[in-house]
Amino acid sequence: MAVSRRDWLRGSALMAGMLAAPAAMGTVPTAEKLEIWPGGIGPGSKGADLSQKMVERSQDPSRPDRYMEGITRPYLTIHRPLRPDGRALLITPGGGYQRVVVDKEGGELATLLTAQGFTIFVLTYRLPGEAPQHGPTVALQDAQRAMRLIRQRAKSFRIDGDRLGIMGFSAGGHVAATLGTKFDEVVYHPVDAADGLSARPGKLALIYPVIDMGGAAHAGSRDRMLGPNPSQVEVERFSADRNVTAATPFTFLLHACDDMAVPVENSLLFHAACRKAGVEVEMHLYARGGHGFGHGPRIAAENPLRRWPELFTEWYGRG
Repeated sequence: MAVSRRDWLRGSALMAGMLAAPAAMGTVPTAEKLEIWPGGIGPGSKGADLSQKMVERSQDPSRPDRYMEGITRPYLTIHRPLRPDGRALLITPGGGYQRVVVDKEGGELATLLTAQGFTIFVLTYRLPGEAPQHGPTVALQDAQRAMRLIRQRAKSFRIDGDRLGIMGFSAGGHVAATLGTKFDEVVYHPVDAADGLSARPGKLALIYPVIDMGGAAHAGSRDRMLGPNPSQVEVERFSADRNVTAATPFTFLLHACDDMAVPVENSLLFHAACRKAGVEVEMHLYARGGHGFGHGPRIAAENPLRRWPELFTEWYGRG
């Protein structure tokens, strides 16, 4: 059934009220879902032969590890803190552009950050290789739209929309880095007043990110985005380090040197590009951690990498 823009806006306002109510009662609010496009389906996804579904791959009920696939209706999962302090972060989880992970690079981290006052928005974005009509900018469309929509509603979320940052993991790091370097590239037709707002993140945090589409690429992410034989023009366009400018936001980089999936060279390339462009950048490299290390008890207690969320919040508070 088609949903009018008026009904979509009315339902979204009701959702905002539902989010605010629990905080007033002194309980932790339940996460809520907000589709980012009027009518739900993203531009270019109409008619896509996809079945949007959540898949659980963990055998341990105490440690879920779910992912979403077949995405045509991208959405935000909103986690509000009991006492919001104005800080806010859009999170783009990884999944190699094959799926979008929702627990260890989304909901679990949201629990940690909302306890510190952050309002967290986890984006389940569309994937470039899932449907013939999905091009390589489909995830960027969703990221731009999400930033603009959150900013439009900043007052109701009780956040500082100007300082809204983005954190991306793995392929989601590529989504975040692409937004940080292509926030003003026109990749979809405006659909409402929110699209008149800036999509530039206030800050950019990249955790074991996919950056390069050339020699240091994560082959799976590159192939799903650009196909197995991309042209040099495509490699240049979608290698985020090659698009850094002085307008790229202040950046935080985190990577393990023994990452065998997404080589640490990806972070090194982005760091070098930021320095060349005069962008303030902070990078933390660790000897051990591999890929997809998440946070907290997922990381060995003796590994200093376990402290990375603390380093991130310290960095976020500066500047």
